[in-house]
Amino acid sequence: MTIPKEYNPQEVEKKWQNAWDMSMYHFDWEDENKPQYIIDTPPPYPTGNFHIGNSLNWCYIDFVARYKRMQGFNVMFPQGWDCHGLPTEVKVEEIHGITKNQVPRAEFRKLCEELTLGNIEKMRQTMRMLGFSVDWSNEFITMKPEYFVKTQRSFVQMQKQGRIYQADHPVNWCPRCETAIAFAEVEYEARDTKLNYLSFDKVRIATTRPELLAACVAVAINPEDERYKENIGENVKVPLFDHEVPVIADKEVDPEFGTGVVMICTFGDKQDVRWWIEHNLPLRKAIDRNGFMTGIAGKYEGMKSSECKDAIIQDLKEQGYLYDQDSLDQNVGMCWRCNTPIEILSERQWFVKIENDKILATANEINWIPDYMKIRLENWTNTMEWDWCISRQRIFATPIPVWYCKQCGKSLIAEEEWLPLDPTQTKPPTPCECGSTDFEAEEDVLDTWMDSSLTALHVTGWLTDHEMRSPAQLRPQGHDIIRTWAFYSILRSKALQDSRPWDSIMINGMVLGEDGHKMSKSRGNIISPEEVVDQYSSDAFRQWAAIGGSTGSDVMFRWKDVVSGSRYFNKMWSIFRFSMSHLEELLPEIPEVATSSLGTVDRWLLSKLNRLIISVTENMDNYQFDEAYKSIRGFAWETLADNYIELVKARLYGEDETSKKAARYTLYTTLETLTRMLAPFAPFFAEEVYSHISTGSVHQTKWPSSNREIIDETAEKQGEIIKDLASSIRRYKSDCGMALNAPLKKIEIYSVMDDVTDLEGATNSAVEVIEGKPEFEHVPVDVKPNMGIIGPKFRKQAGSIIATLKSMDASRVAQMKESRSIDIEVDGEKINLEPESVEIIKEVTSAGRTVDVLEVSDVMAVILR
Repeated sequence: MTIPKEYNPQEVEKKWQNAWDMSMYHFDWEDENKPQYIIDTPPPYPTGNFHIGNSLNWCYIDFVARYKRMQGFNVMFPQGWDCHGLPTEVKVEEIHGITKNQVPRAEFRKLCEELTLGNIEKMRQTMRMLGFSVDWSNEFITMKPEYFVKTQRSFVQMQKQGRIYQADHPVNWCPRCETAIAFAEVEYEARDTKLNYLSFDKVRIATTRPELLAACVAVAINPEDERYKENIGENVKVPLFDHEVPVIADKEVDPEFGTGVVMICTFGDKQDVRWWIEHNLPLRKAIDRNGFMTGIAGKYEGMKSSECKDAIIQDLKEQGYLYDQDSLDQNVGMCWRCNTPIEILSERQWFVKIENDKILATANEINWIPDYMKIRLENWTNTMEWDWCISRQRIFATPIPVWYCKQCGKSLIAEEEWLPLDPTQTKPPTPCECGSTDFEAEEDVLDTWMDSSLTALHVTGWLTDHEMRSPAQLRPQGHDIIRTWAFYSILRSKALQDSRPWDSIMINGMVLGEDGHKMSKSRGNIISPEEVVDQYSSDAFRQWAAIGGSTGSDVMFRWKDVVSGSRYFNKMWSIFRFSMSHLEELLPEIPEVATSSLGTVDRWLLSKLNRLIISVTENMDNYQFDEAYKSIRGFAWETLADNYIELVKARLYGEDETSKKAARYTLYTTLETLTRMLAPFAPFFAEEVYSHISTGSVHQTKWPSSNREIIDETAEKQGEIIKDLASSIRRYKSDCGMALNAPLKKIEIYSVMDDVTDLEGATNSAVEVIEGKPEFEHVPVDVKPNMGIIGPKFRKQAGSIIATLKSMDASRVAQMKESRSIDIEVDGEKINLEPESVEIIKEVTSAGRTVDVLEVSDVMAVILR
């Protein structure tokens, strides 16, 4: 078989993409013999763009999946798609030039589904291109009834458990998205604002939100603040609006902030909500769902809140209420989807109860990789004060399976056997308790995290015909969604199955551009996986992911890392081509060779190979992909290519069949083992090489196992000496201007060594091993005057002194140097020189022969010229 001289990754990768039978990656639900390894894969949002951050995460997942399969596990690497959400609705409105309210709900939902399915197919293509070993038989799409029926059934089950309830309660509200959002969906942005100082009847207050004056329900002071004690219990009038509010005492008021007096509005922030509940204050709603001022705002009704703020500040100034302003740094809560400042509104919504202690206890049952990432979940859980608001005022999401009786007002929760359904499209099959059949459908939908927080349960067989196989073994995800996906998944698994969702959670970092900043369109530093693959290859991209960083750390994308990967595969191809020129006629399988017939260098390589297997296996078990891949690459490039192959070429091309057979066996074993270890990282390259040296797919072979009997410290020590000697002798020849294959008269090695066959072959010289140490004589052969000393001291005489020294017998000058006094005569004048004025050049002789000496690893190599 002709093997191309150059490796063509585009051709090879396309070939295997088309040739692979993806069923070899399917999970076997019936297999009870192999240990299971189920991966709770992140379901990405189907934008149509499987971006580089996704690709990094999926590379990590694929490294694990391929490795575990080769280790004998029954692996499930499923692929899901988290379909529901606002971005799809906005895109559909943009494409079709409509708003969601201009067409029937079912029609709008259908348009969203069509867009989503098209985007999913685009992303599937990228995933196939990158060689991910996805189990497509376990693909799930959250907008499909067969998935969202589980979301609805979980809603019903948790509502019956008392874990889900409906209530009027303050919620985070996005005026732009026109929906409630959970605290986990609030991002905070540092902004400059003004702290406004107002005369507030009998007291003075400081506020950043004068637009909420109409919503003021109380004024609070710290009871320890002597300045205002007499005001506690009084009523004060609100500027511009003139309604009276009580002055209350509360220890949470900071006397050092502003004037030490704060107004409580419903609602300016979370603290307002706490005070509202604790002091049982009334509710005044000044901002509506769309961010406009309500009727209680009087003449400001209908204004956007930002416009109202400017107008009220102007009126406060004109009427003498505003007497000062200070600049203030403030963290403003923003909607994570559209970057709009959120409001806190009191709305009737559906909530899931948060049981912080259970979540923290369950998190402690899970192995966190890296372990320091667990603190992020703990910190978030410990700050949770409100329950999880799960209802959303959208269309494209899982419908909440509830109706409301128009006659008595009671809610009717669907039974599990009725599901899946959309209450806006389906009437309940039974009447209300009051006998009425006239219902109003719940139009709100569920938070998309209600879908995705079930993935661990879904992939392990919850509510299916399969036997439940929970917990999953691994959850891979980004650190940016610990407070959402990880938090909600733990909550739901504990609530629905009373168990942890996974044994381990592996956290990956974000991808940074070459400028060190997070990739973004505005910065122009975005790189797509397709761009990298088109220029280099999928395997080169994957090796960037492997060595770019460790789990948990952000990874910088650098083109030079991809180029390095590409060069490595070219080097490996050269190793493969050279090997095949000596192995091809013996394949598909090289017969084993007795250890006794292996040369020292063979045993050296195989010993180091088995140590490599141990270290790489340990790295892979600990998800240290960077260390694993660097070890494989370094061994292949340096140990195998630069040293072993150079040492055994003479045997491979020689006539001694026994030694040739040993070298071939060692070369094949090493190449085949490295190919299997490369398979998780570079599936295309590994498959191509393996197809030439063995049968079947490399991805259905076993991971290499180490043979500790082959680990031989003596062979390693001697092999290292031979390697270093060969390298040193090559440098010696180069320094002497000799051809590297030029023979030397003889090389004497003063050591105890059993086998120097490969050293003879590598140096093309006779080698004799001699025990003991050589005896050397150092014969003076030349005098080298030190101009740095003679010139400055003797100036005009320097030339004559140097000429005299060069003409003298080197042995005589050496004797004088040893006596610490060099006496010479120049132009009739006696001159005394310091010993440092000359350097004596000596020739080494051994047994009367002129030799050169190399010392390598405490071993003397005497070279006869």
